[in-house]
Amino acid sequence: MARRHRHKHEEHVNHEAWAIPYGDLITLLLAFFVVMYAISSVNQGKYRVLSDSLISAFQGRPMTLKPVQVGEKQVGSGSDLNIEVTQRMIEGQPRELLETEQHVKPDLDRAGTQDEGAAQALEEVAGAFERAMSGLIEKDLVVIRRHGLWVEVEIRTDLLFSSGLAKLSDGATQVLQQMADTIKPFPNPIRVEGHTDDVPIRNSAYQSNWELSAARAATVVHLFTDRGVDPKRLSVIGLGQYRPLQSNTTPAGRNANRRVVLVILSGGSPPEGEYAKDRGKDEQSIAAPAATPVQ
Repeated sequence: MARRHRHKHEEHVNHEAWAIPYGDLITLLLAFFVVMYAISSVNQGKYRVLSDSLISAFQGRPMTLKPVQVGEKQVGSGSDLNIEVTQRMIEGQPRELLETEQHVKPDLDRAGTQDEGAAQALEEVAGAFERAMSGLIEKDLVVIRRHGLWVEVEIRTDLLFSSGLAKLSDGATQVLQQMADTIKPFPNPIRVEGHTDDVPIRNSAYQSNWELSAARAATVVHLFTDRGVDPKRLSVIGLGQYRPLQSNTTPAGRNANRRVVLVILSGGSPPEGEYAKDRGKDEQSIAAPAATPVQ
């Protein structure tokens, strides 16, 4: 009789045993975060006041049509301030501090309104010059440039002065009188800048291009005041050859650099101020070899 052999089955190994402690760990983590969320709270009122204050301080008015909102608050609605005031009253904050905060947002709104008004006023000035000087603009004798805080009205000195002189040429008086009549109704301060090319000047009247550029700007200012423009709105700046628009290596470039520029500032600015720092960033001086002196 054949003997039966019992075969021992190998012991089964559970390869998924790790899932049990892993599941326990996930459950504990979930419970931990649920507890942390339950004991924490976000004061939306304080967050909104802080957010609006930082935006107003560093960026000014919102630059997009639909700023990012938190909850249902609308920018400028005052709901964020009311939430903060209520919270402060609950916490027993001084009433004086609450009254001070109530004035913060209206002041910021007024500042934004003033900026918009100044920009609109500058646009009106630029439009008035474009209408009055349309013929000279078409001939490229007058150029109008718009900037954020000022408007430039550039006049070629070929239209105003003869070479090496600060006396107005024939026909220049009528053009400047028309400009004076255009700017007189507006309150904006005006810087009158004289510019030259880099050709050294040699005559008995002016020692250098500094004096020539300043004298030309002063001539324009005198005509403006004689025409009724308030002298307190005006300032004279002589910049010589040190703010060129083009290279002085060509006749066309030198001609472009010989100019008088009316810099019309926003209504609340003095004739000389911080704007010059920002304006200097827009200008790039072009280094060029010295031209042959005029004999």
